Amino acid sequence: MRDFDNKQIPVKMKKLIYIAGLIAVVVFQSCKEPDRVAGFEDAEQYSIYNYILENKDKYSDFLAILEAGGIDKTLSAYNPNGNDYTLFLPSNEAIKKFIDRSEEISSLNDILNNPQYAAAFSRYHVVNQGIHTQDFPFGAFSEPTLSEDYLTVSFIIETDTSYYKINNQAAVIRPNIEVSNGYIHEIETALEPITFTTYGWIEKNKEFSIFKEALDLTGVKNLVNYNVKENEDISPVTLFLESDEIFKKEGIQSVNDLIAWISPSRSDYTNVSNPLYQFCAYHILTGGRYINDFEKVATNYTTLSEVPLNVNGLANDLMINKGKQVFDTIIVGIDTTIIDYIGFFYDESNITTQTGAIHLIDRVMTQKQPSRAEVTFEFYEEPTLNEYRQKAGSYLIEDEKSLSYIKWQGVDLFFTELGDQQSSAWGADYLEMNGDFSISYQIPRIVQGRYRVFLGAEAFNSRNALVEVYIDGKKISSIVDLTTGGNSNYPFIGKELGTIDFKKYESHTIEIKSLIPGRFLWDYIRFRPF
Repeated sequence: MRDFDNKQIPVKMKKLIYIAGLIAVVVFQSCKEPDRVAGFEDAEQYSIYNYILENKDKYSDFLAILEAGGIDKTLSAYNPNGNDYTLFLPSNEAIKKFIDRSEEISSLNDILNNPQYAAAFSRYHVVNQGIHTQDFPFGAFSEPTLSEDYLTVSFIIETDTSYYKINNQAAVIRPNIEVSNGYIHEIETALEPITFTTYGWIEKNKEFSIFKEALDLTGVKNLVNYNVKENEDISPVTLFLESDEIFKKEGIQSVNDLIAWISPSRSDYTNVSNPLYQFCAYHILTGGRYINDFEKVATNYTTLSEVPLNVNGLANDLMINKGKQVFDTIIVGIDTTIIDYIGFFYDESNITTQTGAIHLIDRVMTQKQPSRAEVTFEFYEEPTLNEYRQKAGSYLIEDEKSLSYIKWQGVDLFFTELGDQQSSAWGADYLEMNGDFSISYQIPRIVQGRYRVFLGAEAFNSRNALVEVYIDGKKISSIVDLTTGGNSNYPFIGKELGTIDFKKYESHTIEIKSLIPGRFLWDYIRFRPF
């Protein structure tokens, strides 16, 4: 069972300690010479594979898995995408640890005699980008592994040490071994490839039984029990999850206690309007989001319930629904601290599943009507575009049916992902059309109220279009001239369109039409409370 009592430090202080520790580690590692295993003059020919081969007494098991999986030659060469590789390398001892705790694998031969598994296992340990620890995120790496999964990073702080941990599974015990085609980080146990859905993970971990039983009773389990890779038309989701221990602190000892609190007068739990159903669905955000995705932004996120939730990531701590409920008041001397938000168990969060991400939270989370917040929509509802985001390039959308929320006519539609290329485009991607066009985008639900509306687009080219913008069929602005407004350093800008007053919490349709045909590079649509 996980020890949640170790979170006795307030969440804000825990985050501050994390930041201070990370700075210390980065400074320490930056002062060290790179841990090259060959002289600098030889490094151009000294690949990840060469390093493993030269140290095969220590890494012979993983070397055999690489060869059985057929990616030994991949790690002998440069990354064709030009951004190197990162290998999380388990030693023979680390492979043994993995086998000892595995329920499916009983020996090394079980892996070697299954080439398909060996390929998946070895590819899962290789990120498609060279990454030094000083560039590690507090969340998911920006590039996937060669198995097209995303690994996550936690920064663990203990009494006498601090270290990085991959996927909440494996500590990095020897970082930043630099070779010609990337970096190697030795890990203390092999990584277990993702073979479970979000619901499957909850099912395996018995300390979440109360929420699991609520998922079962309501049927909401079906919303977190699928493999994104096998369902290309379905997007990942993010689950905020309380342990049984958190429920019990509120006097909720069982799912029946939860029902008595949330839905005492209705037993039609599978009805989407049932309070228990809504409670479960409120814990599920659209889109796969990791801890680092919530930082530096304060906004409302669409849930699978009828109400969005707010995460404020502008401070040192991430705060869910801040100001909506007072949970605790701490008085120390003349200082008073009011805990009026739900926090994260950072070290336990960033759990990756086939369905998305799981984060563990420190209070029971009930529906709260959020205040208005600035919201930016960038087409993340479209699984097809999210696939394109994984690799830089310009993609022609040939099949109109591949997009569910975007409709267009008149000219071809392209999606451009810039990758690591520097750009003033928000998120480094955009939709592109050229000619006489119209395009509409059905955005997710937004909290009712009055907003200023901004169109994010490229506005620094004489060949750009002049457009008109409509929301729910009503014109929101005068003519928008996209030939001017930006500059050579910031060609993508936010053009203010006007104000709008939404009367209900519901979805809305943005429509843009060319008045004078030309180029249109659409970055986002943004709503700022007015």
